[in-house]
Amino acid sequence: MRDWDARHLAAAAGAKLVRKSTVAVGAPGPERASIDSRRIAPGDLFVGLRGERADGGSHAVQALEAGAWGVLVAPEHAQAAAAAVHGGAVLAHSDPLAGLQALARAWRRELRARGAMVVAITGSTGKTSTKDILAALLAERLRVAASPENFNTEIGLPLALLGASAETELLVLEMAMRGPGQIAELTAIAEPDVGVIVNVGPAHLELLGSLEAIAAAKAELIAGLAPGASVVVPAGEPLLAPHLRAEVPAIGFGDGGEVSLAERRADGSVLICHGQTRIELWPSFAQAHQLSNLLAAVAAARALGYTPRGRLDVRFSAMRGQREELPGGVVLIADCYNANPMSMRAAIDDLAETAPGRRVAVLGDMLELGPDAPRLHSEIGEHANARGIELLVTVGPLAAQMRSGFAGESLAVNDAQAAAELLGRLLHDGDTVLVKGSRGVGLERVLDRVRSDTQVARAPLHEAPDPALGAAAEQR
Repeated sequence: MRDWDARHLAAAAGAKLVRKSTVAVGAPGPERASIDSRRIAPGDLFVGLRGERADGGSHAVQALEAGAWGVLVAPEHAQAAAAAVHGGAVLAHSDPLAGLQALARAWRRELRARGAMVVAITGSTGKTSTKDILAALLAERLRVAASPENFNTEIGLPLALLGASAETELLVLEMAMRGPGQIAELTAIAEPDVGVIVNVGPAHLELLGSLEAIAAAKAELIAGLAPGASVVVPAGEPLLAPHLRAEVPAIGFGDGGEVSLAERRADGSVLICHGQTRIELWPSFAQAHQLSNLLAAVAAARALGYTPRGRLDVRFSAMRGQREELPGGVVLIADCYNANPMSMRAAIDDLAETAPGRRVAVLGDMLELGPDAPRLHSEIGEHANARGIELLVTVGPLAAQMRSGFAGESLAVNDAQAAAELLGRLLHDGDTVLVKGSRGVGLERVLDRVRSDTQVARAPLHEAPDPALGAAAEQR
């Protein structure tokens, strides 16, 4: 947006220009958009959004005083800001969120005119990792911008788009979904050249009611693609089959798909086939679920006309399976950004296949699963049991149901704080510890405690918890 002056920007946002900018930022327009007045940098456009408890537009004066290029706020805040602070553009919009989204759509079209492509990625699990992999796959070939962290909502996606520079050649956007119509809304803003649906699983069952409804919500991405765009889907996924469109070519990935994993080699390399094309890669990861995400990313790259090869070093977003080695050879797997039955099974599989010593799983509630939640949690316990997990610590009332399907040593605690206090007393040298649950459980507290508790002596394998813990933990 650096080349857009205030009049152009107001027209793109559908806003009224109350005052032009007189802030010297080296270019007519802003560098990026921000909704947090506390983090405004000189040259930013501050967008004041209405929330449930507060109206961000009331901080317009603060943003201008911090050196913002300008503000996009509701009319009542625009007039107050223009009167209070000299300098900085002031734009008024009756619905600042709609203005932000319209501005993002206009910038996306400007990027298309400059030759940039957009890939949009959604799925019940793995969409962030697939985004990270695709961005890394093409980073040496193209100037790539990708959604930061969890900028994947009706607010975050426009901010990610507006943060892409005019030189961007590929923009990789993540799309989250909590209900019908949301993916359609995001697709209309991003206008992707390639859509990717990583998978369809039982996430948000409480809100949508069935796997078919979840698939239909994800498939809004397919419905919103322009003719000639491409879509990447899991090969043979029956839930998505009714939503495919003849005018939007589909590339299936996985077993039986057009893009498939032909070979995993001892040296860490993989051979991927797309038709007659053989693609050799040396990824920095080996987990089965990440290799599936890699196939989706390779399919997207092929849809864009690129064939990746060689070494692939991926820095995954925070709390999505990162491994950290602590003193005493304890390995901590931080995978607690979110959880559903599909991602929980994949994380347990990874723990079972890679841990050289005792396998410890600290598993929290999987939220928003609806009436089937007790059964789905019990099935996770059965899966952990089948994969040889030696110690299971459940966190929360739903996760406690996992113990009904688990035959090994297990303990149940009510919350993350209790789990954090308990775990340091249970671990011993050489353990590999998976920490996973829905974000609302707050299991990052467990991660912080384990990291800070590295000087505590490790308990012998069969030592009981400290009696001082009292009723905080139920042991079996």
